[in-house]
Amino acid sequence: MKAMIVCVSVSHGNTKKVADAMGQALEAPVVAPEDVDAAELATCDLVGFGSGVFSMALHPRLREFAASLPKGERRSAFVFATSGFPEAPFRPFTRPLLRLLERRNFDVVDTFSCRAWDTAGPFKPVGGIRKGRPDAADLEAARAFAAGLPGRIDETSLRGPQRA
Repeated sequence: MKAMIVCVSVSHGNTKKVADAMGQALEAPVVAPEDVDAAELATCDLVGFGSGVFSMALHPRLREFAASLPKGERRSAFVFATSGFPEAPFRPFTRPLLRLLERRNFDVVDTFSCRAWDTAGPFKPVGGIRKGRPDAADLEAARAFAAGLPGRIDETSLRGPQRA
């Protein structure tokens, strides 16, 4: 299976650490959106999309990249994020990207998130929250998540296209 991970990691490298752990498990390159070769992306069976969370949303560069993708043949994808806080049920930060990817003909197999060092806004004066995250346990969870994706892709293809 050919995979690629598209990642935006800008603050402390948190998301890149998670992406690299997933990339090892999937034997997939980790690339920034501006470095993606569209022709190569079209040949991938699985594409990961991830970023840190900014103002309760995934990074604008990642969202803009996903919006620019042509609607191609049906492919599988996963979404991942790092954030200081868990995803809020009243405003899930992954949902807009999930819907956008589905409109671009991706079957989103699963999502992953973990806590990460956050120094945004009011947390900056105190050195931030979740310092030291993602830690070894988070990175192992990311590897395990990614290692299990190929089996979930096979299950998804047996059920047919997923509808939201």
